[in-house]
Amino acid sequence: MSIQEQAAKLKLDSPRMASSTIEVRNQALSAIKEALLTNKDTIFAANQEDMTAAALAQVPAPVMKRLKFDDAKLAGVCEGIDNLIALPDPLHRISLARELDEGLVLRRETCPIGVIGVIFEARPDALVQISTLCIKSGNCAILKGGSETLHTNKTLFELIYKTAVENGLPTGCMMQVEAREEISQLLSCHESIDLLIPRGSNAFVQYIMNNTKIPVMGHADGICHVYVDKDADIEKAIRIIVDSKTQYPAVCNAAETLLIHKDAAAKLLPVLAESFQALSVKIRGTSEVKEMIDCEQVGPEAFKTEYLDYIMTVTTVEDIAQAINHINQYGSHHTDTIVTENSAAADSFMELVDSASVYCNCSTRFADGFRYGFGAEVGVSTGKLHARGPVGLDGLVTYKYKLQGNGHVVADYAEGRKKFNFKEL
Repeated sequence: MSIQEQAAKLKLDSPRMASSTIEVRNQALSAIKEALLTNKDTIFAANQEDMTAAALAQVPAPVMKRLKFDDAKLAGVCEGIDNLIALPDPLHRISLARELDEGLVLRRETCPIGVIGVIFEARPDALVQISTLCIKSGNCAILKGGSETLHTNKTLFELIYKTAVENGLPTGCMMQVEAREEISQLLSCHESIDLLIPRGSNAFVQYIMNNTKIPVMGHADGICHVYVDKDADIEKAIRIIVDSKTQYPAVCNAAETLLIHKDAAAKLLPVLAESFQALSVKIRGTSEVKEMIDCEQVGPEAFKTEYLDYIMTVTTVEDIAQAINHINQYGSHHTDTIVTENSAAADSFMELVDSASVYCNCSTRFADGFRYGFGAEVGVSTGKLHARGPVGLDGLVTYKYKLQGNGHVVADYAEGRKKFNFKEL
C-alpha cells in the first residue's frame, strides 16, 4: 500500500478517532505505558543496534546522547504518559455559547485537527511523546523519525500501535513512515493530512515548507539568548548561563548567544570563562569580549549561528534596548531570558522581546512541554498562528461551530419577520 493510500485510510478513520471517549483514550495510554515497561529489554536491544551503527558512523557526541534510549529515558516518557492521563480531555470544551434567537443556539467546541504528520529528529523518546499526545488529543498520527534510530523507532511504534488498537482505537489511528525517500510522497498528501510538524535543521524545515501544500507548524532555528543586565546578580547569572548552555546543548532551547551589559562584563566574563573552561565550553566573542578574556574572536555572522554544541557566542551591549533589538533581529523567536534584579528592566524585556517564551532569572531550558505541565510536546512553534511555544494538547486541537435550531431559516431574518437577540448563555 502506498503512502498516499495509507494516509487516505487514516483520513477516513480520523472521525472515529475524534469521537473516541476520554476513557478509551486514557485506557490506551495506560496500556501503552505498561507495554513499554514490559518490553523494555527488547526496546533497549533495538536501541543498542542503532547506537552501535551511529558510533561506527562517527555521529557527534551530542547527537549520540539524543539517540540513546535507556532506563532514564524510559522513566521520563512513562512519567509523561502518566501526566497526560491526568490532564483533562482537551476535546468538547465549549468556548462560546450564544443564543442567536429563541431556539437557535450556537456553540463553539474544541475538536481534533484530524491527521497530523510529524517528521522528527533522531530521538526515540520523541516518538513516544508525539504518538501519546496525538492519542490523548484524538488525532491520527503519521510518524517519521530519524534514520539513525531506525530499529528503536520501529520497535517502539509497533508496541504502541498494537497496544492502541487492542484497547479500542481505530486501525487507522497511526502509521509509521521509515524510508527517507517516502518523505516526498508524504508531502503530496494534502488531501489526507491536515497538518505537518517538522522537527530538524533550518534547511530541512524550509524544504518541507517549500515542497508541500499541507499547512506546516514548527520552527526552523533555535537561536536562544541569555541577556545579563547591569543589575544582575553575578552568581545567579553564572548558574543560569551554564544551565542554558550545557544542561543539554544539542536541543533547540539551549542558549547560543550571551549578551552582557557593558557595565557587568568586567565582573562576569572572568568568572564565566573559568566555569566554561571546566565544562569544555568554547567562547566565541566579539572584539570587546576578546579584550577582557582569552577567546576566539568572531564577527556579527556568529549571531546567526545555532551550534547545538558546547560553543557560545558572547558579546557586550550598551544597554537593555540594544539587547532587545539584538534578540529581535538575530534571534529565532524561540526562547530568551534576562538576568536582572531590576523589576522595571525585567518587565521591559519580557514585554518587548518578540519570542514564544520570554523569561526572567531562569534557564532557557525550561521551554519544554513537559516542564510546562503539558505532559509532553510534539515540538515548538515560533509562529503566531494557532499555536506558539511548546505545542501540547491545546496546540493539537481546533474547533468547530455547532448550531442547533428548530426549523429556523435565514429568510425570516433577511425579510424582517424575526430579529437576532444574541444572548450569551
